[in-house]
Amino acid sequence: MKKEAAVNSTQSSEFDALTRILQGRWSCRGYLEDPVPRRTIEQVLALARLSPSWCNTQPWQLLVTEGAGTTRFREALVEHASTATITPDFRFPEGYSGTYRDRRRECGLQLYDSVGVAKGDRHASAAQAARNFEFFGAPHTAIVTTNSELGIYGAVDCGLYVQTFLLAAQSVGLGAIPQAALAAHSKFIRDYFQLPEDRMVLCGISFGYPDTEHPANGFRTRRVPVGDTFDWVNT
Repeated sequence: MKKEAAVNSTQSSEFDALTRILQGRWSCRGYLEDPVPRRTIEQVLALARLSPSWCNTQPWQLLVTEGAGTTRFREALVEHASTATITPDFRFPEGYSGTYRDRRRECGLQLYDSVGVAKGDRHASAAQAARNFEFFGAPHTAIVTTNSELGIYGAVDCGLYVQTFLLAAQSVGLGAIPQAALAAHSKFIRDYFQLPEDRMVLCGISFGYPDTEHPANGFRTRRVPVGDTFDWVNT
């Protein structure tokens, strides 16, 4: 009985810790200028690499910027994105309908309201969207790539990696945000970093110490009730 009680206590403690990290994580859109020490970044990367993958292929390969590397990349991407058409390696959603449209709209309105963008102000909303290419002021960004021959399942595996990266960042006090917007300019990114043609850009992750006073960090998105996410099958 003592062993069973100890096991239950450990399980409860681990469940509580994971719950705190998951519930505490949020998409950070405002950062302090302070760089993150390499040792801390490497702690995050060491945890993220433990992500599962199909046949243990571990298809993720990252480029992590810091210092002048972040500044130069930011400036080049902002200039490119201001006039270029999108060239994602993975096709973006064809549209959003029903509940997906409603959730996307709610999130957008929360963001715009937090930073003072009036409903219908296309110029201001475009300026806010362009902040993606400035990495929201983050001192670091990570470009996540996968091998082209692995196709959609390589991308799925990288999605698992991104989630683990985000939780690891949360666990060491960092803010982070995954950005599909960066993948809209995959060809530019591949050319900029001289990546081989078989590396496909999945997304970017901007990260650093969060600016808790930034207005864009003042809202949290909702999650649907757990009962809306599955159906029991018992016959």
